Amino acid sequence: MAVEPLTQAQLQAYLARIGFSDAPCCDLETLDGIIGAHVQAIAFENIDVQMGRRLRTDTAAAFAKLVEDGRGGWCYEHNGVLSAALAAIGFDVMRISAGVMRQVRGDAAMGTHLCLLVECNGPRVVDAGFGSWLGASVPLRQGAWEQPPLPVSLATTEDGFWRLSVGLGDNAMSYDFRAQAAEEDQLSALCDWQCSDPASVFVQNLAVQRRDDARYLGLRGKVFSEVTAQGEVRRELASDADLVALLRDVFWLNVPEAARLWPAICARHEALFGAQAAPTT
Repeated sequence: MAVEPLTQAQLQAYLARIGFSDAPCCDLETLDGIIGAHVQAIAFENIDVQMGRRLRTDTAAAFAKLVEDGRGGWCYEHNGVLSAALAAIGFDVMRISAGVMRQVRGDAAMGTHLCLLVECNGPRVVDAGFGSWLGASVPLRQGAWEQPPLPVSLATTEDGFWRLSVGLGDNAMSYDFRAQAAEEDQLSALCDWQCSDPASVFVQNLAVQRRDDARYLGLRGKVFSEVTAQGEVRRELASDADLVALLRDVFWLNVPEAARLWPAICARHEALFGAQAAPTT
């Protein structure tokens, strides 16, 4: 299915939202500049899922949320809006269905992630919605690249998939995909499952993430972490007010109603860690 581009008015609103002021054109400088601006300006977050709201793979709804309402979102929303923006600039964009941690979860994982394949001096993987980890495009070939503070690699699996990995060793996250157009029904079904099923990690845990130049900022439940080239520093949030302030001041999300999530966040933290406290500064 062809990607429906944003209107020119919508494109200008999107570029203003991410703080991209250059004249966009179909080159690598524009492509990577937009990706880098996007993942710094718009947080990856699952607050709506945590609050029991159902989300869709509809790009119009994602545009209203991320651009007009100033919110963040997850892969279906980030890459939905980004694909439409890139198409409006004139890039050839393909939506790709991927499976997060398929090596563990098997083919049932396919559709748990939406990424993009963009033609720009050859095909390139583009992804503003994988936890804000990727700050630039990746050429569709085997290799490894530094996207500070994290390494990114792309390889092929024995059964013919591409596997994109971010991070090191046991902490690496990955997804598998084929370089072909997404099955949109599959994406829609997995989006609905991840919104609603108790087994979904997005239902189980609050997750908010954003890049800040070479820093990577993340919130998992009540534990806030900052990753730099020097390592990771964590602290544990103390209250619902602390949560709301962190969302506003660090992740640029004005969501005061997130305070209602605090009891569930604390209960989940206790279930995961018990009396074991998170490392603090």
